[in-house]
Amino acid sequence: MPFVRIDLSKDIPAPAVQAISDAVYDAMFEFANAPPHDKFQIITRHDRDSLVYPSEGYLGETYTPNFVFIQVTWNAGRSIDVKKAFYKAVAETIHSKTGLRKQDVFINLVSVEREDWSFGSGIMHYAPKEWRT
Repeated sequence: MPFVRIDLSKDIPAPAVQAISDAVYDAMFEFANAPPHDKFQIITRHDRDSLVYPSEGYLGETYTPNFVFIQVTWNAGRSIDVKKAFYKAVAETIHSKTGLRKQDVFINLVSVEREDWSFGSGIMHYAPKEWRT
């Protein structure tokens, strides 16, 4: 059920983009109990001047033009420990597979209710059966 948006520079090579996509999915599957094959992602590559972040840094983190924005919409109810493990796994995997700095991996989680999903046909797939029509 996760839906992922990844925004990054056009300068990041295609194999690194694929590795970022896979890192997010693998961490969702391993730490957040995402179902197999539940990989819904939009990856948007941008000119560097359209990715805005604090070049002077924020909360002790510093950033480079290889900054990667990751936003995950998923069902509410995951624990803080699950979220922390997810953040860490994504940043470390992206770093190990692409060489991008962990500091350049920005992650935002959006929690929604189970009935907030339709995977097609106008059906509320995760709602109780009596609500699905």
